[in-house]
Amino acid sequence: MSMFSACAMLCLRCRGLLSPKNSTHLHYVHVQHSVTVGKSTRISNRFLSRGNHTAAQPRLNWKRQTSCYYDYTAKYLTTEAKESKHTDEGPRTDIPEYKPALVPTIDALPLPQSQISVEGLDADEKLSALEEISDEEAVGISIPPSIPPASVSLQDYVDQSETLTKLVQLGVSLWKLERRPNVGSMLLRLDFNRDVAPCLLFLKEIGVEDSRLGYIISHNPFILSENLENLQARVNYLTSRKFSSETVASMVSRAPYLLSFSVKRLDNRLGFFQQQLKLSASNTRNVVARLPRLLCGSLEPVKENLKVCEIEFGFKQNEIQHIVIAIPKVLTASKKKLTQIFDFVHNTMKVPHHLITKFPQVLNSKFLRLRERHLFLEYLGKAQYDPDLPSYISLDRLASLPDEIFCTELAMATLEDFYLFQKTL
Repeated sequence: MSMFSACAMLCLRCRGLLSPKNSTHLHYVHVQHSVTVGKSTRISNRFLSRGNHTAAQPRLNWKRQTSCYYDYTAKYLTTEAKESKHTDEGPRTDIPEYKPALVPTIDALPLPQSQISVEGLDADEKLSALEEISDEEAVGISIPPSIPPASVSLQDYVDQSETLTKLVQLGVSLWKLERRPNVGSMLLRLDFNRDVAPCLLFLKEIGVEDSRLGYIISHNPFILSENLENLQARVNYLTSRKFSSETVASMVSRAPYLLSFSVKRLDNRLGFFQQQLKLSASNTRNVVARLPRLLCGSLEPVKENLKVCEIEFGFKQNEIQHIVIAIPKVLTASKKKLTQIFDFVHNTMKVPHHLITKFPQVLNSKFLRLRERHLFLEYLGKAQYDPDLPSYISLDRLASLPDEIFCTELAMATLEDFYLFQKTL
C-alpha cells in the first residue's frame, strides 16, 4: 500500500511541475538548484545564449521543466530506496548528500571549462559561420579594409599594392596609365619581385639610366610583361646592326616602345628607310639613332611627308636625303605645319630650294616666330637672305637665335622696339 501511495504522490508532483501555472515556481526551483545541477544548466545556457533569445524562450522553458523533472525524480527515487533499506535494517542518521550524477541528464555533454558560459543566459559567444543571424547583427559586423573591388583611379590601390607603390617611387605617372584601357588591371596583377624587378634590372644592364625608368614605364607599361629572352634578342639584333651599346641605351630611353617590337619588325623598318631614302647603312643608322621612334610609329606619315617634299615642294632626291639626314623630324612632322613653313619661306621670303636645303633647320622652326622676325626685318628694310648680296641674314640664325641677340645682331634694334612691333601684328 505504501508503494502505491508513493507512486501516486510522484505522479501528482510531476503533473504539478509540468503545469503552466507553476512555471514561475519551477524557474525559482531551477535557480536554487543551479549549483547542484550545474553542468546540465550551464550547458543548456550555452546553447540558449546564441541567436535570438526571444525566439528561444519556449525551448528554454521546456529545458528548465525537463531538468527539474529529472532532479525531483532522482531525489525521490534515491530517498525511497534509502527509506526502504532503513525499514529493513533500522533507522540511520548518516544519510549521504544527494548526488545528481546518479541520473544523467540529456544535455550532460562533456565540454571544456573555457567553453562554459559563466555570465548566465545573457552571455554572448562567437557566432558560428553556419548560424543564421538577424539583419541588425549583420549590419553591425565590421569588415577589415581591403583592396577596392572597382575604381576609376589607381590611386585607390597604391597603399595596398606593393607594385604600384614601388612604381610611384620610380617616378611612374599613374595618372597617365589609368587613362588607358586594361593597363590598370594589368599592373595590379603583376608581382613586383617576380615581374617588375627583373625587367628593371635588365634595362639597367643595357645602360638605361635610373632617371629614365619611370619615363619608359609611363609610356610603355607593357614592357613589364615582356619575356626577358625576347628583350635580349632585340637588343642583340640592334647590336648586330652595328649600333653601339650607348646608342641602344639612348634609343630605348627615348623610344620606350622600341623593345616591344619583334626582331623581324625592326629589321623591316631599317630596310624601309634605307630603301626609301636611298641612304647608306651608316646614314640609316645615324637617322634612326637620332630619331628612334621611326622604328616604332606608323609608316604612313613618313611616306606622305616624303611625297609632299618631292611632289608639292619640288625638292630633288639628293636634297631630300640631305634634309632628312640633318633634320630627321621632317619625316614625322605634321603635314600642315611643314606645308605652312615651306610656303612662307619659299613664296613670301623668296628663299630658293638650295638655300632651304642648306639650312633645313628652318623647316623645324616655329611658324609664328619665323613670321614675326621676317616682318620686323622687312619693316626695317633688312630682310635680305641672298648670300651673294650685302647684309645677308642666314636662315638658321633667323630661326634659332634668342630675341635679344636677334634684335642686337640682325635687326640692329632694341628689344623694346621688337615687342612694340609685335603688338601691331
